[in-house]
Amino acid sequence: MTATTEVPDLPAEVVTRSLVQDVTLPGGAGVLALVTLDNGKDHTRPSTFGPEGVAGLQEAFASLRPRAEAGEIQAVGVTGKPFVFAVGADLSGVPYVTEREQALGIARAGHAAFSALMDLPVPTFAFVNGAAMGGGVELALAADHRTVSAGVPAFGLPETFLGLLPGWGGCWLLPRLVGAETALQVIAANPLANNRMLSGTDVVSLGIGDVLLEPADFLEDSLRWAAGVLTGEVTVERMPVDLDDAAAWDAACDAARKHALAKTAGRSPGVLRAVELVRSARTATREEAFAAEDEALGDLVMSDELRAGLYAFDLVQKRAKRPAGAPDKALARPVTKVGVVGAGLMASQLALLFARRLGVPVVMTDLDEDRVTRGVEYVHREVATLLEKRRVSPDQAAFLTRLVTGSTSKDGFADADLVIEAVFEEMSVKQQVFAEVEAVVGEECVLATNTSSLSVTEMAGGLAHPERVVGLHFFNPVAVMPLLEVIPGERTDDATLATAFAVGKGLRKTCVRSTDSASFVVNRLLGRFMGEYSRIVDEGTPVEVADRGVAGLAPMPPFVLLGLVGPAIALHNSATLHRAFGDRFHVSPTLRRIVEAGKRGWYATDERGRPVPDPEVEAMRERPEAPVELTADEVRTRVLDALAEEVGLMVSEGVTEAPMDIDLAMVTGAGFQFWNGGLVPLLDREGASERVLGRRLLPAGVASVAR
Repeated sequence: MTATTEVPDLPAEVVTRSLVQDVTLPGGAGVLALVTLDNGKDHTRPSTFGPEGVAGLQEAFASLRPRAEAGEIQAVGVTGKPFVFAVGADLSGVPYVTEREQALGIARAGHAAFSALMDLPVPTFAFVNGAAMGGGVELALAADHRTVSAGVPAFGLPETFLGLLPGWGGCWLLPRLVGAETALQVIAANPLANNRMLSGTDVVSLGIGDVLLEPADFLEDSLRWAAGVLTGEVTVERMPVDLDDAAAWDAACDAARKHALAKTAGRSPGVLRAVELVRSARTATREEAFAAEDEALGDLVMSDELRAGLYAFDLVQKRAKRPAGAPDKALARPVTKVGVVGAGLMASQLALLFARRLGVPVVMTDLDEDRVTRGVEYVHREVATLLEKRRVSPDQAAFLTRLVTGSTSKDGFADADLVIEAVFEEMSVKQQVFAEVEAVVGEECVLATNTSSLSVTEMAGGLAHPERVVGLHFFNPVAVMPLLEVIPGERTDDATLATAFAVGKGLRKTCVRSTDSASFVVNRLLGRFMGEYSRIVDEGTPVEVADRGVAGLAPMPPFVLLGLVGPAIALHNSATLHRAFGDRFHVSPTLRRIVEAGKRGWYATDERGRPVPDPEVEAMRERPEAPVELTADEVRTRVLDALAEEVGLMVSEGVTEAPMDIDLAMVTGAGFQFWNGGLVPLLDREGASERVLGRRLLPAGVASVAR
């Protein structure tokens, strides 16, 4: 920071040190001063840049300048500690920033540090040895050359995912390196696609990195490559970027802006500001571009969208690790064998997940040998795919294959510690399954249901030991979706509940406790959202208008989501909620017709796999005698007000421990955007909470700028 910049009182910084050592390069190439970024923690605490770390980085580069000018060093390199390059600015201090001038100071400090690297009078290299995000990527871009490890698991500029933008040079450096179209894929499109990251291979194929090297001897090989560049033995070839082609550059920016508007409805200013900074990068000088980034950061750091994004990030990174309402983990019983009732797709996914994450035997059962065989074969195929992708070793693949077996008899559950059912979503069927399982298993075996909407208490009602029944609601696809809703019944005991949470942690899931109410958390809110949206369409508002109204709320348009969930499942959920809560949950006649006709959703797909309206489904649409056609703004207000009402009811009912758990569930289970904070901060920000409930759901400053 400069002496005139007011620095806010920040929490204790985990300082990333810039450690400098001289390395003699092979082949007589001279001496390279290697700067290693290290915060003194292992790979579970990646290196970030807080105020002290940024100042130290600038000081390290400044100290190298006179040595470079004197000919003592011929190059400068930057790398990270094992498995991590750097993951950008330390955003933990943002909530403590109360004035725009403070935000400007943070922006300018980063630019000053990175400019110190760019202005060195010798060639500079970034040796990207591990995860690199945000400011870490921008630091790599500030170097002249980049080597990239093939083992890099994640590389990206996720700022617009949070409501920010790459503000330490990324919006100028990246497009001038790879062109506007590729840069905007990384800066805008990937973050808006649920924060998609690049692999090391992707980084080099896109032209961001100069060479891909294997991780085993990465630093040694990087130094050898750098020596070759210095001696002229290695020629660095890059695709030329035409800065004079204004039409092509603007076309790429226009397309990115259109995509961003479709995704956010213009309600996330960070991504739109980023697009315009990329647009200006074609002609702007470095000084002009960096000053423009400073101004943008000054605005965005003081925006509610960023504060909501950081709130959501904090939920996923911290609250998720300490599930609210979980009993003492010491009460959890060990799970050494698992039974799965069912061998369909969901059950097979569960069997693989339990085997892979817990490393315990898993027995699948179903009604006949053919179904059991198909389920076990699915698991074996998935293991073979993991082996092909090198995500497991041959020994691990063989081990997993042996762990999962199948039978038409439930006798194999006799020594199981946990049995989970994943059968048809019908109460009587599930009750019968649990009665059959209880007759076989030991007294302390946990009986879990994967129900998405039915009462856990009712399901356990006829059992001798209802205290050992618990809901474990997984989301599809099981291996990908982070959320696990944990639902105790009225008589579930603490040992069972503690075991459920321990199993969820072992499966690497984000566990959110819900009371035993219809459809729990995510499906209840999605049911209200989809129901209100469908009601609006059934009343006469065109789908394209309704879609504009809810753009930026869910990760995709509601009827596209309907196709992924499946119309039959969506109809079952809406009917369950209607029975439980009445008319505020709409059961669409159009959806009933779609299910009866066996259609997969509102849309068909074209030859490129894109959703297009299905004329047969359009013909099934409800046609009211007196249609009511809303504007997009009216649609948004009605949907948000309906959601505010439902969240208010859920809070008063104590469905979750706190409103924050609703957001954690909606982010991890339904893909609701970080820059909205999930759902609750959005309801507060757009006034729905006060319109419907007469109050905010979160205190001011929790997911917004304190005013």
